Amino acid sequence: MTTTQRLIRLTRRPSGLPAPDDFTLAEAPFPKPGPGQVLVRNTHFHVFPGLRTLIGGETRDVPLPPLHPGDTLLGPAIGEVVDGPLRKGQLVLHLQGWRDYATPAVDECRPLEGILPDPVAHLAQGSAAYGSLTRLAEVRKGDTVFVTGAAGAVGTLAGQIARLLGAGRVIGSTGSPDKARRLERDLGYDATVLRGAAPIGAQLAEAAPDGIDVVLDTVGGEQLIAAVHAANPGARFALVGALAGQLSPDRAGGSAPTELDTYRLVTRGIRIAGYRGTDHPDVEPEWETRFGDWLRSGDIRFPYTAFRGMERAREALPHLIAGRAFGAAIVEL
Repeated sequence: MTTTQRLIRLTRRPSGLPAPDDFTLAEAPFPKPGPGQVLVRNTHFHVFPGLRTLIGGETRDVPLPPLHPGDTLLGPAIGEVVDGPLRKGQLVLHLQGWRDYATPAVDECRPLEGILPDPVAHLAQGSAAYGSLTRLAEVRKGDTVFVTGAAGAVGTLAGQIARLLGAGRVIGSTGSPDKARRLERDLGYDATVLRGAAPIGAQLAEAAPDGIDVVLDTVGGEQLIAAVHAANPGARFALVGALAGQLSPDRAGGSAPTELDTYRLVTRGIRIAGYRGTDHPDVEPEWETRFGDWLRSGDIRFPYTAFRGMERAREALPHLIAGRAFGAAIVEL
């Protein structure tokens, strides 16, 4: 009988960006479910950039608690029910990742009933991209769409979704020539702009000579500034993330100031809105149905970088922040 389990704890609040030594692979007593709880053996969990904010302690307006030294990390996870009120062997989605076994309450578990052909795809971050492109930016046939952070968990799906919704040209941004090639070769992006190469504004002008109609922004900063200048009259901007702030060594993950040209916003009638999933409860089931259909037909791919084993989990967030992941970052147990 197993008497202990492995988990990842925050060792100390990082000075600057997180490093592997800021986390500890620890052993803890094997958990026992209490009344109304389910014992789940985790198989996969998602490493999301928002952990940087939780670790930094700047959690105002964030629906998750801050993490303190000694706390076990958390995040979306998939696992198999071992004991409790749910059927033994049932796959469930919950938020107690970063450990071998979890004990979420029954109402904190979502049974996975085969809507998607691969259960791991439930860890995809496509819902925000789909909701943004259908509810806020409202992609129209023939639109030119610009996706910032195109090689990330949201961006790798956003470009494909935009194309399936009728976009005529899809442009992405990334910081790596290799990722740019993969975006164009594997995920259907027409062009990419490289962060840190020529000025992004000049690259956008070349990639989108007729301007941009839709922007899905996961980054902010200079990329959002350049997108405003490249926008056509009536362009629609959907803000999904703020990685420029979350991944800055000079910030704690809870802010991302950007100076936009409000004159351009007014004279071009540009619409900018931030996307919150809680404002659109109908999006998730709609997205899952379409995502499942697109996966089965081969019209969409779910790219992710796998970190195999709890032994490598300490590296996962630093690797993600350093830009070494393509698509989602997922730990496989």
